[in-house]
Amino acid sequence: MQYLLDYILIINLFSYLIMCADKLKSIYQYWRISEKILWICAIIGWVFGIWLGMYWPMYHKAGKRDFRLWIPIIGIIWICILLNFII
Repeated sequence: MQYLLDYILIINLFSYLIMCADKLKSIYQYWRISEKILWICAIIGWVFGIWLGMYWPMYHKAGKRDFRLWIPIIGIIWICILLNFII
């Protein structure tokens, strides 16, 4: 059980760093991380880091309707999956 929680913490920290890197790349007009990669990361369980990266502290991708709608839904699905493992 502890390994699962450690794994989730690490992968979501990594996804948050991906969002930070993409925001910095957008500011300095460098080559960006594609939205497709961000969606894949969210679907495979990295959603909480992406969700956090949308609102704190950089407000990255939060203006896009698809991200505002689907990232919380994917997050709720992952919460249900994790609760199923815990309970």
